[in-house]
Amino acid sequence: MEFENIKLVITDQVATITLNKPERLNACSLNMADDINNAMDHLGDARALVITGEGKGFCSGADLQGGRDSEISGGQGSYKALTRHYNPMLLKLHKLNIPTISAVNGPAAGVGCSIGLAPDFVIASEKAYFLQAFVNIGLVPDGGASWMLTRLVGKARATEMMMLGEKLPAAKALEWGAIHKVVAPDALLDEAMTLAKRLAGGPTVALGVMRKNLAEALECDYATALLREAEGQRIAGDSNDAREGAMSFLQKRKAEFKGE
Repeated sequence: MEFENIKLVITDQVATITLNKPERLNACSLNMADDINNAMDHLGDARALVITGEGKGFCSGADLQGGRDSEISGGQGSYKALTRHYNPMLLKLHKLNIPTISAVNGPAAGVGCSIGLAPDFVIASEKAYFLQAFVNIGLVPDGGASWMLTRLVGKARATEMMMLGEKLPAAKALEWGAIHKVVAPDALLDEAMTLAKRLAGGPTVALGVMRKNLAEALECDYATALLREAEGQRIAGDSNDAREGAMSFLQKRKAEFKGE
């Protein structure tokens, strides 16, 4: 499909969504948020998703300039923009049943920070940074940042990011455990695609259940986690990939998973 604000490419069962407003460092307008949301409904046979940005930036935050985005202005406008556009997009990303990767090629600020950190694996360029800039303009973090950052880096560091509004360079984000890997800029997409192809060749049903259980793990008690794992094992255990996994083990060969 063709989109105005993003590019969607699906190759070898890997979908790539590229934020495509490089002249604005891929600032995320309402239309871009809707494009990302719609693109996730058209992933076809993809078994992994990569999100990246065109040009020098990953995403510089919400696009507040002109046009339809004038409805963002003011508190009530911001509330509508979040609940009608940004939040549904981020929730859909959160609930996908395939592995997700972000290739953060430059600044990831505001809601762009949330988009960049939301996937299962975050690979960042050495030139990338993450920024919760809201305090600098008298606003509060959104895009799930308060939920996400406390889980990724702990309350103290999340407080530092949110209340001080300073850049978190990629290397420090790795040190804090917020991201998976830091690579040279010219190696970023190759690293992301190599990982995506590995995940796309994995047991997709099981990986989808893992995503769900990991997301819910911090919200439940131990007994509930045990039950959810048992329920997930029932789903994964009935998949064709689980049968293939068992046969490959017995036959002492590498499993060939089909995502079924």
